[in-house]
Amino acid sequence: MTRIVLYTALCLLFFSCQEKENQLVVSNYNWHGHEVIVSAYNSVSWQTQGDPNIAAWGDTLKPGMKVVAISRDLLALGITHNSMLTIGSLPDTFYVKDKMNRRWRNRIDIYMGKDVKKAREWGRQKLFICYAIPKDSITQNSKP
Repeated sequence: MTRIVLYTALCLLFFSCQEKENQLVVSNYNWHGHEVIVSAYNSVSWQTQGDPNIAAWGDTLKPGMKVVAISRDLLALGITHNSMLTIGSLPDTFYVKDKMNRRWRNRIDIYMGKDVKKAREWGRQKLFICYAIPKDSITQNSKP
């Protein structure tokens, strides 16, 4: 639990934090940390159901996109379609565009286009992710 709190604090520092009226403001999002298993997937028919270029929410996937699929249990954390997240020490921001099969728990898959070799080299790693949840626009600007 302490590692998650520490990682959440690091996430906040990573995303241009600024002091405003004694509140830590990080754009219009609350950033949270969570440890997950991170693997990779490809746009190939034997790894997907139906069209390998169409994600679960109907998005078209193209090689080079910074996209992830999430296990469905992560939806309860507020991670959903088009949520932003960072993965471990990877420098990019990824967007949630796909959902994994219901059998998976506490996992994300990084989309690696059609490069199956690259996905296999990535393997499976236990990493922290940092994900953004939009702030409530009604309470965001109100004072406690």
